[in-house]
Amino acid sequence: MTIDQRGSTGDQDRVPALLEQLARLELPGTDKPIFDRSVGDEVQGVVRDAAAVVEIALHALRGGRWYVGIGVGTVALPLHASPREGTGTAFVAARRAVELAKGAGSQVPLSVVPGIMAREAAKGAAGEGVRACANAEAVLRLLGRLVQDRTQAQWRVVDALRRLGTPGQRQGRHGSQKHVALELGISEQSVSRTVIRSGWQEEWAARPAASMLLGYADSRLGQALEDAPGRKEAPAGQEPANRTEGDR
Repeated sequence: MTIDQRGSTGDQDRVPALLEQLARLELPGTDKPIFDRSVGDEVQGVVRDAAAVVEIALHALRGGRWYVGIGVGTVALPLHASPREGTGTAFVAARRAVELAKGAGSQVPLSVVPGIMAREAAKGAAGEGVRACANAEAVLRLLGRLVQDRTQAQWRVVDALRRLGTPGQRQGRHGSQKHVALELGISEQSVSRTVIRSGWQEEWAARPAASMLLGYADSRLGQALEDAPGRKEAPAGQEPANRTEGDR
């Protein structure tokens, strides 16, 4: 993932705050993604879990201050190394993705790009991976619109629902809303209306679809790499050196 600050020439450097926020996010998966400043007002990270990619992307879109680029492809990165030391098609694709996000105009500034050569993009598994990237981008932009259009009052309720909800379950149910109403000192009816207007339930219903599409894109592009002519076979039971499953 490559995330670049919007309007940075007339704004403060927001990279340190974003890095701190990303480090505090509760993300799925066992491997904690490492994000680091790459150049200027830009951060870069390698993320293995598709659901974590969705969480990070929506968090970055929330404040309307970042362009988000997601590259799906290969990664070669030494253990515990900074993303700045990595190589592979995912890095190239993420760079292309963030540039496309900058040109999105009035659309949500997020793009998903497959890390594969153009001449291979329409073939078999590669073509399926490319289409899955496009579909993931479409779903993430819809989710991003919900996130960006929320008011501060709606975020106050939504943040409380996430904090008081049960991890891994759909937040915003009646019991959770009652607890939020008590915590915020507002009526349960007000919380219910805010949940509806914020699109909170719709967001959490669609998040798995975005994760599934990203995961499918990664698997198909990985298969295309394995099937590529002249591909050197790795020893039995060993992953090819330049392929880390699930990295973006």
